[in-house]
Amino acid sequence: MRILITICARGGSKGIPGKNIRLMNNRPLIVYTIEIANAFIQKQGGDISLSTDDKEIKRIAETYGLRTEYQRPNHLATDDTGKLPVIEALLVYEELRKQIKYDYVLDLDVSSPLRNLSDLTAAFELISNDSKALNLFSVNPANRNPYFNMVEQQKNGYYALIKKGLFLTRQTSPNVYDLNASFYFFKRKFFEKGCSTINDRSMIYIMPHICFDLDHPIDFDFMEYLFINNKLGFDL
Repeated sequence: MRILITICARGGSKGIPGKNIRLMNNRPLIVYTIEIANAFIQKQGGDISLSTDDKEIKRIAETYGLRTEYQRPNHLATDDTGKLPVIEALLVYEELRKQIKYDYVLDLDVSSPLRNLSDLTAAFELISNDSKALNLFSVNPANRNPYFNMVEQQKNGYYALIKKGLFLTRQTSPNVYDLNASFYFFKRKFFEKGCSTINDRSMIYIMPHICFDLDHPIDFDFMEYLFINNKLGFDL
């Protein structure tokens, strides 16, 4: 079983400039992802590949043992580029270079590093044991529930619950989950079928601990506080 781990790190982050290599607890952020990738392939086998358009990101990754000749093309390095085309381009590149076909792709997001080897191992077991599943993504229980306390504007201009149901408390409403963008498993046929990330054969892995991605500067400050003060509540 061949596994390709993809790490996609664009240089042009606007929300948090230089996010992918900004120091988090005195270490470049990307290092946490490189380390968990190495831990996973030591257990399961596989290869790690980096997609970046930034020379400094590539240099720092090489400092921590992740080397690549791949250069992300400009048309896949814009603010409007989705993640899937970037992953697929890297997959095709590595398959052509090595003259092999991978069975699974594991994408690790640099900006959502709060995951450990137990998470990846358990999630991989879930998707490996389901022959019909095409992909799996990590989630956390949502703080807001569309059946109970999320509203949207209706055609008449007034507001109503997003999902219809007679639920009096959040606890009695159906379980819903937030995608935390930490990791994604894809079977090779996911790309052959041209699927979207959320499809009728998607699975989830529910994180048993805190996990969130870095969208705004305050997110970075909060995560760094958790690191520095040993408040994560789990081991990376």
